[in-house]
Amino acid sequence: MTRPAPRTRLSRSAGAGAAVLLVLGAATACSSSSSDGDEAGSGSASGEPSGAVTVFAAASLTESFTTLGERFEKANPGTEVTFNFGGSDSLAAGITSGAPADVFASASPRTMKIVTDAGDAAGTPATFVRNQLEIATLPGNPDHISSLRDLTDSKLKVVLCAKEVPCGAAAQTALDAAGLKLTPVSYEQDVKSALTKVRLKEADAALVYKTDVHAAGDKVEGVDFPEAAEAINDYPITLLKDAPNAAAAEAFIAYVRSDEGRRVLADAGFLTS
Repeated sequence: MTRPAPRTRLSRSAGAGAAVLLVLGAATACSSSSSDGDEAGSGSASGEPSGAVTVFAAASLTESFTTLGERFEKANPGTEVTFNFGGSDSLAAGITSGAPADVFASASPRTMKIVTDAGDAAGTPATFVRNQLEIATLPGNPDHISSLRDLTDSKLKVVLCAKEVPCGAAAQTALDAAGLKLTPVSYEQDVKSALTKVRLKEADAALVYKTDVHAAGDKVEGVDFPEAAEAINDYPITLLKDAPNAAAAEAFIAYVRSDEGRRVLADAGFLTS
């Protein structure tokens, strides 16, 4: 079997359908690998994790999980962590459609429930971080946005995540808490796409996670608003039932939940307590 290029990052913009085709194709190509030594592996003879681990993770985890993947590989020579980042609902749909993966990290319990209800999770998912919304504006906040109500100004181009995506559901919860209605210029399929609209100056503001504003650096400016406290998302993680490399996948989950993992996630802006 020809081994895939190391540390492949599947494109978020390709969507779940393309991601499923990619990973299903890879699974077909490797279907006879068990008789040839099974490169994916399930741990070395010494009990240390080894082989490839495929992680489906919410787009808002892109920066922190990429860092954790690199550190996990360094701490466990012989492992290779591959990520598919995207909207949690699309990733869940891919998993329930048979896309081979070892770990699912979702941006909400609701999207995790899609996987658990289908019987595709091994055990009970565990919440490992939480996240909170923030308004992302253009650098310098030229429109002087200071509240959620300001986003209802018809002169502003505001972007939201799609309602079925965790960041979109959280945005709707915050708007309901404030008694506001907002008509965005577009609904995006994941939080990174919503933020990109602001970064490219195609929108004046977007409701995204604090972690995404943090990751964007000086390319956007963040504005806190009190209603965000009504819409904090729990992030659950789970081993998948048919994980090709369950032993290494469990080791990766343990690393994410370790003190080191929590430090990386906290540095990215996640709430870890």
